[in-house]
Parts: sequence; C-alpha cells; structure tokens
Amino acid sequence: MNHLRSNPRAPMSRTARRAALTLAALLLPLTTVAAPLLRCQVAYAGTTHVIEASPVSDPYPVASVDIGGRFRFKAVMVGDAAHVEYIKLYAYLDASRQPILVQQANYLPPFRASATPYLLTGEQHLYAGPVERELMYRCTLEGVAS
Repeated sequence: MNHLRSNPRAPMSRTARRAALTLAALLLPLTTVAAPLLRCQVAYAGTTHVIEASPVSDPYPVASVDIGGRFRFKAVMVGDAAHVEYIKLYAYLDASRQPILVQQANYLPPFRASATPYLLTGEQHLYAGPVERELMYRCTLEGVAS
C-alpha cells in the first residue's frame, strides 16, 4: 500500500499537518535573524544622538560623529552578516588641536545570538575636559546569528 498522497488537493492527515507546523516553527528563527546592527544612544547636554553601525570589513573609513561640539563618538563593528569579529567603541573629547581619546571599549565574540536588541555595554558615563563634561552612552546589539 502506498502511503504517499496521489491527490495534491486531498486534506493532510493530522500527523502530517503537525509535522509541517513543527518544521516551520523550527525554521522560523533561522529566517528572522537580520544582519547584525549595533545601535548606540549617546547623550550630552540634554540631547541624545542615535548612532547605528553595521558590519564593515575595514574599520578605518568609519567616521566619528560630532556630539554637541564637545565630544566625538565612533562605533565600529567588523565582520559580515554571518559573523561579527569584534566591536570597538571610541569616545573623544573634541579639543582645539585634535580630538583626545577618552575611552576605547573592545567587545569580542561570542556575542549572544538574538534577533531582538539586547544591552551590550551597560550605561557608560565619561567625564572629560577642564570642567569635566559628561558624556553618557549605551549600546544594544541585535541580529547576531548563532
């Protein structure tokens, strides 16, 4: 006796339907993970800037972002859609001659596999300059494949 369905319009058995739904549920998390995205909220003097970084192969062309004319912030994620090699965050005091590095933070794998954002850095408070100006930031990471 042949157990294969010969009529494609014939209803699926309950077992076959359950197996198809289980397979779809197992494959869904694999298809919903997007490319990695690093999102940083950087605050200074009551203004918050949102800085996003996607994977790059070369970190050097990534530009820093002006934060209120006092600081600069640079977020770099090196890798590709399948694998993040490392993340580096740079905070600079924007001095008259040239920016002065205040903090460099390095994050190495393994990163948590997640389609939804999770807090990577915690909330950071940096103080710099003659009157100790405060820069605050926090970064989330999402879309990292397992």
